[in-house]
Amino acid sequence: MTGVRTRPLRVALLGCGVVGTQVVRLLRENAGDLAARIGVPLELAGVAVRRPNRHPEVPPELLSTDAAGLVSRADVDLVVEVIGGIEPARGLLLAAIRSGKSVVTANKALLAEDGATLHDAARQHGVDLYFEAAVAGAIPLLRPLRESLAGDRISRVMGIVNGTTNYILSRMDETGAGFGEALEEATALGYAEADPTSDIDGFDAAAKAAILGALAFHTRITASDVHREGIGEVTSADVASAKAIGCTVKLLAICERVAEADGGESVSARVHPVMIPRSHPLAGVGDAFNAVFVEGDAAGQLMFYGRGAGGAPTASAVLGDLVAIARNRVTGGRGPGESAYADLRVRSMGETLTRYHVSLDVADRPGVLAAVATAFACHDVSISTVRQEGRGDDASLVIVTHVALDRALGATIENLRKLDVVRDVASVMRVEGMVGP
Repeated sequence: MTGVRTRPLRVALLGCGVVGTQVVRLLRENAGDLAARIGVPLELAGVAVRRPNRHPEVPPELLSTDAAGLVSRADVDLVVEVIGGIEPARGLLLAAIRSGKSVVTANKALLAEDGATLHDAARQHGVDLYFEAAVAGAIPLLRPLRESLAGDRISRVMGIVNGTTNYILSRMDETGAGFGEALEEATALGYAEADPTSDIDGFDAAAKAAILGALAFHTRITASDVHREGIGEVTSADVASAKAIGCTVKLLAICERVAEADGGESVSARVHPVMIPRSHPLAGVGDAFNAVFVEGDAAGQLMFYGRGAGGAPTASAVLGDLVAIARNRVTGGRGPGESAYADLRVRSMGETLTRYHVSLDVADRPGVLAAVATAFACHDVSISTVRQEGRGDDASLVIVTHVALDRALGATIENLRKLDVVRDVASVMRVEGMVGP
């Protein structure tokens, strides 16, 4: 049959760290199966690294410090990028795309900051841009969102997308440990980096939320559009308070489709700690695992669960993408490109509907509850439950609100801090997944 490719497809690999090393291993060990699945063999054309002497797992003749030269070579068909960061990754991927090479990337930071540039270039030059490994490691998530669920209308995507923070919060819940102690344990086990800022402060999860929201709602969303709060301020007292109401604390990425007053729609995208009922499927996700809960009009509720990080799991996702773009190259087809036709407005956090769990240290005297209730009523925030415990001259009030605008809830907290009867606002945390308004 004419027009069918028979020669091997040659792959350039940019970066050979934890993930890249596993990509090389899987290409070698699974060479026969990959060739059978694609229709032609995959050959490693070269591996771009900074220090060739540190990569004994790669044949010396394949190593190169000239990444730009590697992606521009005429004998390279496909490019895989696992360098990370913005530059030089962006420039290298654009060079590959502009030379007609389809690419696979695991670079969540780049996609969340400037994915539009990559998507535009891929469309212009008729090549594929695949990035399953950018979110949730080995879990098949992005392709179901942009392919399997393409005929559905997604209303919400909510999940645990950072293993480091999930391990820390899980340990705090299981053992009663403080944040610092749990972080030290995560670091000792290799779950946390020496500098855990990206994980702890929510930057990693925010980048992933931007990618998830963009796919789910056909709207360009960047990391800067995502409201971000980390877990550094979560205390053992917060975790204990969550237990007292049948909840656990998780750092969630939440992207939602929201109805506007004029009949239109907008989206919200946020990352922050929440109290979530132990009956919710996400509450049981422990250790460093990831899980994402997707709600669609027709499909209903779906959950994707598995290892969200690590060399081998992430490399598995990379290889899945590599097989897909290789098949397209063999058949002369293309995979789905960017879908941003909806172009919905991204709401600010203040416009987002949430509910709060608030712990107050108050004076134990008549009229306190009335004063506190008035502070909530002034901002049209309705109280769902109140629990009071006395301690001599002081008392503790634990309040869970109904759903309200986040800015109204925030203003209520500021008013509470000014009340004479309130000694301290001991804890404020958002609540998700509870039944009721």
